Amino acid sequence: MSPALRTKLGFNRGGITVFRSGLFDALAMMRLIKVILVLLLVAGLPAAVWGAQEAVLSEAHTDPVAHVEDHKAEHVLPAHAVELWRPFGFPITNSMLVTWIVAVGLIVFAQIATRRMQDVPSGLQNFWEWLVEGLYSFLEGIIGQDLVKKTFWFFATIFIFILFANWVGLIPGVGTIGYKGPDGHIAAPWFRGANADLNMTLAMAMVFFLCWTIWALQSNGPIGFLKHLFAPKGETTGLLKLLMIVVFLAVGVLEVISILFRPVSLSFRLYGNIFAGENMLEAMARLVPGWLGSILIPIPFYFMELLVGLVQALVFMLLTAVFTMLICQHDEEHAGAHH
Repeated sequence: MSPALRTKLGFNRGGITVFRSGLFDALAMMRLIKVILVLLLVAGLPAAVWGAQEAVLSEAHTDPVAHVEDHKAEHVLPAHAVELWRPFGFPITNSMLVTWIVAVGLIVFAQIATRRMQDVPSGLQNFWEWLVEGLYSFLEGIIGQDLVKKTFWFFATIFIFILFANWVGLIPGVGTIGYKGPDGHIAAPWFRGANADLNMTLAMAMVFFLCWTIWALQSNGPIGFLKHLFAPKGETTGLLKLLMIVVFLAVGVLEVISILFRPVSLSFRLYGNIFAGENMLEAMARLVPGWLGSILIPIPFYFMELLVGLVQALVFMLLTAVFTMLICQHDEEHAGAHH
């Protein structure tokens, strides 16, 4: 890690120090990453209840095989997550199970990697610092030095979580181990890719929307936020100024509509790509009968899906970062004017 960035992130010869901003140190930042993973895990639970409404209304909700009987003839990934258990009346789906596994795995990994911090990192600490440094430098070049200090904890966490959730969904056994139907095929898999469930992607998008609103109000204030959306830009006078007021009011209304649709577009983009990829792997595995065809043919597509998982994690992080920068750029410009 470069000396300058080690100083920003709080690593120096004396151990862990605070950020230059005086708000965070490196260890606190890593703890924030673990905290937001827990928040994402909890945020997915109410959304999963919404996704399980169809199962609640079904008479066969206690039988996972019966719940997906309509899909057994198609042998494709169902569009909704399969309910596995219902302890105390709370539905647990196969995508929720994978979400918990990924979140717990990342939290444990971060805890182990940062347990004994060293001046000269090695092993897991070296990998963790490399990952943090790469993401920090990448985001700093996009959204600016001041804004990255405020928002890095969220964007880094969302990227790491989505990336590993996408890759875990490609592990053999995910979607192929579970309850068998009457025809002998897997009718209710125990595991399903976390981001192949719209409930999870929508929960992450809504968490971002909440954070975006808070950051926008912090950077602009309530009045400044409204001016950013509706106030006319540029210096005009007379009738032209009245015309610009009307034009920018209309533009502001369109901007509000686009902002409200951002969680929808973010969630459906990620869900659609991951869901389509898993269905493609399922189709390739059944293209040629026999175990040899089901193993060899999907291999090139597995490599492609590894790349898709990385790209989709980057896209989600970059879009959320750019959306944040656009609403907070007034604050960034104001800060840059003093430097």
